[in-house]
Amino acid sequence: MEDLLLHRSANQAPLSPVNFLERAANVYGDKVSIVYGTVSFSWRETHERCLRLASALSQLRISRGDIVAAMAPNIPALYELHFAVPMAGAVLSALNIRLDAASLAVILEKLDAKFIFLDYQYIDVVQKALEILSQKKAKQPLLVLIEEYDHGATTLVANELASGSIKYNDLLGMGGTDFEIVKPKNEGDPISVNFTSGSTGEPKGVLYSHRAACLNSLASIMRYDMTIAPVFLWTLDMFRCNGWCCTWVMAALGGTSICLRNVSAKVIFDSIFLHSVTHLCGAPAILNMIADAPASEQTPLSCKVHVIIAGVLSVSQALKVEGLGFTVSYAYGMTEVLGPAIVRPWRPEWNSCDLSNEHKKYKFREGLDNLVIEQVDVKEPDTMKSVPRDGKTIGEVMFRGNTLMSGYLKNPKATQEAFKDGWYRTRDLGLIHPNCVIQLKDRAKDIIVSGGEIISTLEVEAVLTSHPKVLEAAVVGKHDDFLKEKPCAFVKLKEGYGASSEEIVKFCEEQLPEFMVPRTVVFGELPVNSTGKVQKFTLREKANAIHSIISLKTGCQRS
Repeated sequence: MEDLLLHRSANQAPLSPVNFLERAANVYGDKVSIVYGTVSFSWRETHERCLRLASALSQLRISRGDIVAAMAPNIPALYELHFAVPMAGAVLSALNIRLDAASLAVILEKLDAKFIFLDYQYIDVVQKALEILSQKKAKQPLLVLIEEYDHGATTLVANELASGSIKYNDLLGMGGTDFEIVKPKNEGDPISVNFTSGSTGEPKGVLYSHRAACLNSLASIMRYDMTIAPVFLWTLDMFRCNGWCCTWVMAALGGTSICLRNVSAKVIFDSIFLHSVTHLCGAPAILNMIADAPASEQTPLSCKVHVIIAGVLSVSQALKVEGLGFTVSYAYGMTEVLGPAIVRPWRPEWNSCDLSNEHKKYKFREGLDNLVIEQVDVKEPDTMKSVPRDGKTIGEVMFRGNTLMSGYLKNPKATQEAFKDGWYRTRDLGLIHPNCVIQLKDRAKDIIVSGGEIISTLEVEAVLTSHPKVLEAAVVGKHDDFLKEKPCAFVKLKEGYGASSEEIVKFCEEQLPEFMVPRTVVFGELPVNSTGKVQKFTLREKANAIHSIISLKTGCQRS
């Protein structure tokens, strides 16, 4: 009997999202896979282009496990690399296009990549990064230039590249469609490296396995309420967790990717009208674009459009977008769990105008909906005991299951710390309601303790961003001699609007308990890192500098 239960090639093959592409070519061959301006490809063409690219990489001696970097916006080439690179047995690292040269050099040195594919817009920053590597006598990758698809505007800049570089189309011409795909020896082999934002220090390379990427892609189909042949508008950067794995999801479903070099409210509405877009994802900034779009740019929705948002969500903005006919879902996750891990699903009854504001806010809590992650829990981090499901007790949100990272690139110590006690520790604080819905409270390092009261900066920020004049807001703890800390708000107003500190404080007083109201409001731009995340450590320094000045003035008056 035991002999009959052994795994064989007939009943077990390594899981990999790369397999989705061959099926897409066979099942959806003539259907449109990619649209980019005036350029479009079918699934059969995309499959052939990826085969040629993988073939060419192999001819240039790419070996199993080698890393291929890419720095490009949401264009067809970056989509193709998500399949072609692992088809050649290599590992893709799609890099943040907003990195400066110094940060890029640090990452490239860590990656030790054999190739870097770069879009023509990023030649300058890549060359500066390579100059830094040259000064450090570090290994330099071979450059592959991606020119624009539908015009020859980039032919002149090719001469600026280092000798030995290759053009993307020339590389495609080198390969053949009879290439034999290099399958992973083990489904735990790496398929990609994605870098964290570095908000808590130097960015870390997060390794994804073929297995985790495959399972997470399949989970995303349910998570984002997708059916066969969705039309996905790329408002989400593909470099963010491989586009939340939606790069591979589109192949699994025979969907169409509408690629965008630049994103604006007009582009979003026009694309929905032209292509009958069904899904788009991204940060809250995407939601704000839609909510605040002038009436002249808004076009009636040609179909049901799902918007999945991850980040600090303004409930008022979300409800405003739903009022335009969109369906909004709120996601929670991070790079280490391959993007959004849990998504609060939409329910028809939530559209009722009879619902209270509290019930509407409930819709945008993080939820607990993931079929492929074995467990999501909120635990006391020292004892590892689950907190009561009372909607009050705060603990650390933790994950374990099949769709987590394999670990950090060349950083076993950080990997061991992240997976301590058999769980992935997010360092996010949250609580669980009696119905098992998780509500995120704050990052552990951002939570404010004021006179014994715990203040979630996320909750205060959600109220601030619901003010009709506020575009962005960030809240940090400011030192207080009596209460230990007090909330301090940094606010960026919408263009053309003005507001006073008193107006903002009064608005908060109407919606928050007294101890949560920020009494100090600072207006201006918010400092962000290369991924657009607010650098709260910088704001804390500013807030405490304000405190020091106030304390000094008070001391002088008393003397």
